[in-house]
Amino acid sequence: MECKKEVNLSRCNCTYEPCPRKGVCCDCIDYHKKKGQLPACLFPDDVEKTWDRSIARFIEVHRGKC
Repeated sequence: MECKKEVNLSRCNCTYEPCPRKGVCCDCIDYHKKKGQLPACLFPDDVEKTWDRSIARFIEVHRGKC
């Protein structure tokens, strides 16, 4: 499977500027999974800017929206 890095970058809301995984979703997901986190794209922009990518924060943000 070919990575669509340029397309991915157009919708990546990660604000961590030196991140080498931007646009390479499989690497990003793997990295955050190992840390017990979720990637930035699963959070609203205002929450992503806090860099709290914990599963608990994800649940807190999205609770009741389903």
